[in-house]
Amino acid sequence: MSLPSKLEAVLETFDLFSDPADRTSLLLSYADQFREVPKAIATRPFPQEHLVPHCESEAYVWAIKQPDGTLKLHFAVENPSGVSAKALATILDRSLSGLPPAEIAEVTPDLVERIFRQNISMGKGLGLMSMVQAVRSLATAAAKTRA
Repeated sequence: MSLPSKLEAVLETFDLFSDPADRTSLLLSYADQFREVPKAIATRPFPQEHLVPHCESEAYVWAIKQPDGTLKLHFAVENPSGVSAKALATILDRSLSGLPPAEIAEVTPDLVERIFRQNISMGKGLGLMSMVQAVRSLATAAAKTRA
C-alpha cells in the first residue's frame, strides 16, 4: 500500500535520523507546532466518543468533512506531558487533512513504529497506534456518508 505523499515525506524525514536524540528533537518540533481543536468544533469537557482508547495522554480526535468531501482532522491532548501524542497529532493533521476519507482510512497504525522506533513504552505505543486507528475509523465512517 502506498502512503499519502505528505505522510510519506514526513516518514522519509524521520528515516534520515538514526540518532535517537535527533529523532527526539524532530518530535519535539512537531509537538511544539500542535494546535488544539478549535472551540467551534469542540469544547471541554470533550465528548467521550472522541476519546482515543488506550491513550495515556487522553487524546481526542475529530474528522470534519469539508464541502469538497475531504476531511479536516482535529485533536486535543489533555495530558500536558503528552509530547508524543501532540507530535503524532500534528503529523497526522498536516499529512492527512485535505485528503478524501477513503484515502485516510487506508493508513495503518504501523507508521507509529516508523516514527518512534523502539523509543517508547508498550503502553505509549498502544496509545499512539490507537490514535491512528481512531483516525482510520472516523475516515471509514465518513467515507460511507454523503455530503
